[in-house]
Amino acid sequence: MSICNREGGQCAEMAMVCLTDFEEYAKEHLSKATWDYYAAGADECCTRDDNLLAFKRIRLRPRILRDVSVSDTRTTVQGAEISFPVGIAPTAFHCLAWHEGEMATARATEALNTCYITSTYSTCSVEEIVAAAPNGYRWFQLYVYRDRKLSEQIVHRVEALGFKALVLTVDVPYTGKRRNDIRNQFKLPPHLKVKNFDGAFQEVAGPEEYGIPANTLDPSVSWKDIYWLQSITRLPIIIKGILTKEDAELAVEHGVQGIIVSNHGGRQLDGGPASIDALSEIVDTVQGRIEIYLDGGIRTGSDVLKALALGARCVFIGRPAVWGLAYKGEEGVREVLQILNDEFRLSMALSGCRNVAEINRNLIQFSKL
Repeated sequence: MSICNREGGQCAEMAMVCLTDFEEYAKEHLSKATWDYYAAGADECCTRDDNLLAFKRIRLRPRILRDVSVSDTRTTVQGAEISFPVGIAPTAFHCLAWHEGEMATARATEALNTCYITSTYSTCSVEEIVAAAPNGYRWFQLYVYRDRKLSEQIVHRVEALGFKALVLTVDVPYTGKRRNDIRNQFKLPPHLKVKNFDGAFQEVAGPEEYGIPANTLDPSVSWKDIYWLQSITRLPIIIKGILTKEDAELAVEHGVQGIIVSNHGGRQLDGGPASIDALSEIVDTVQGRIEIYLDGGIRTGSDVLKALALGARCVFIGRPAVWGLAYKGEEGVREVLQILNDEFRLSMALSGCRNVAEINRNLIQFSKL
């Protein structure tokens, strides 16, 4: 990705203009096994691919002559102000993409004043992440383990460290079948580990799955576990992985503070809906009682605008953050976020919106099909 100028022959880097530029760079520079791990979808990858295609099917209805000389992209999530409605979704193993891993991601997100959802499966510990970006606004993503004490200990750690919410991932009673990971026999390299569980599994022998012993996740997890989680923490609980109005209603009834509409980047059930296609029915059911967010398929500022017009409060990016890391660590993640911020501001203005409060469903052209 470099071009040489004529004076002195030194090389200038090619401009990174959009998120797919970072994707191409990452694909070229990461090892095959690492690229395949990040890119993987379940089975035939229909849902993974549809997350992107679904955005392209949605058309906008721009309003003109609205004086967009001044624009404001700020919003709030769970009462905290962020500079624009795009945060970082929880993704595992950032050290595979860049040596500083999640510490670089945390610093980039802090610099842009938005929300970073830290993954349980981080290759840096939560303590290292907080030390790297002490003023960052962070939520923590967790799973429920067969050994509830494991989940409980990490909840108390992140609460003490100042994380502002818990994001419970609910779409992984079992791990989806990701064919390339099986073909590549994907394993964390020996110098990396799931740092948050350092020492927790020393006695456990047997097969490993994504850095921890197989069968650690609890497939018996159910709605009653929401009450259990509420009993051990005072943090707001956000459920990630809801795709239907029925489950959205149950989430509200169980007293959670938010929903992330998500199909896990198409990595769990193949053949489920694209996240953006599931959003409307959930928004209509929830009726503003709790905040609704979305991840899966966000690649441009107009994707962000479409999600907000359909009722999302904020969106989160997964793979593009990893591509930014692969490109240039903290600086790469900052660039990815800045590009999305700039594109979102431009799409807002070209649609006649001066601030996020002016974005609504009238912006969306519902096709006749």
